[in-house]
Amino acid sequence: MSRRRTVRRAAIAAGVAAAGVAAAVVAEHALARRLRSAPDPDRDDTLAERPGPVIDVVSFDETRLAAHVVGPDGAPTVVFVHGFSQNATFWHYQWQALSRGYRTVLYDQRGHGLSAAAANGDYTFEALGRDVRAVLDALAPQGPVALVGHSMGGMSILSLAAQHPEEFGDRVRAVVLTDTAAANLVSQAMGGLGDAVTRFVIAPARSLGRRPAAAQRLRAQAFRGRADLAFLIARATGFGPGASPSAVDHVVRMSGATPPQAWTDLAVSLVEMDLAHAAREVRTPALVIVGEVDRLTPRVAAEALVRELPDGRLAVIPGAGHAAPLERHREWNRIVERFLAGVLPAARATEARAR
Repeated sequence: MSRRRTVRRAAIAAGVAAAGVAAAVVAEHALARRLRSAPDPDRDDTLAERPGPVIDVVSFDETRLAAHVVGPDGAPTVVFVHGFSQNATFWHYQWQALSRGYRTVLYDQRGHGLSAAAANGDYTFEALGRDVRAVLDALAPQGPVALVGHSMGGMSILSLAAQHPEEFGDRVRAVVLTDTAAANLVSQAMGGLGDAVTRFVIAPARSLGRRPAAAQRLRAQAFRGRADLAFLIARATGFGPGASPSAVDHVVRMSGATPPQAWTDLAVSLVEMDLAHAAREVRTPALVIVGEVDRLTPRVAAEALVRELPDGRLAVIPGAGHAAPLERHREWNRIVERFLAGVLPAARATEARAR
């Protein structure tokens, strides 16, 4: 074969590949536009609203955490801990509803939202659990307290239980763990395909952690332009059918604002996480909530978590995905409010409402 023919064939192959990529990009944009233009009766343009001024909480290693407090003084405190690549505004519908009867505390986890990057680059679950305690010490020193965690936030609460089991039963009187897991995160999300899948995922996660520039390029690809690819990924992995496009876009915006180091380091922590033993230290009433179609921490993970909890109970929200507190906030709030009314001093909450 002549050199000219070889070059011509290579050029044709490159052109076909480029055309394929272009077609895929066009299809991606078209699908994202169609999904974004779907009816959105639950549209809320205030999702990024924060409840009042920022309160700085300094954690054990001097990492500054941005927190908010809203609700009546003297009422039981509910502390909300958000998940991976999100921030305190994930709990928009929760602080609006529960702050009428409870003193609600929200904070951005280290490296997220308005909080500072982790001191010394420490994004381990041990650090996340110690951050929960720092927030408790600063903003809810006496209790009674209910801890509410979504996804990685639930794992942060379990990490606190592993390190400080004495907190549960004294200051912390109740726990809500929504769309979360205690162990085997990857294999459960992949349908129980086992340790081989976990090992397959760990190596690339660690590799990206050592190559922040490569991680940044991947993120830039997903969040380019109107972040159509990120929108499609978020909708497919985090939500059920009929999800509000504005809620999906809010999740995408929060994720896009999370620094690359927090993404990569926490991804490794999530894959390697095993906190099943910690669940046994949660010796308070514990409610586990899971979306029926949660693909990241599916019902099997929630059921496994309930079995480890000394006083665990399960609630499943039909049609909801991984972002159940945002996607199906009315149902989620009703379930949690009923639970809290039974485990926290309801009289104090009622008195606070009357003031």
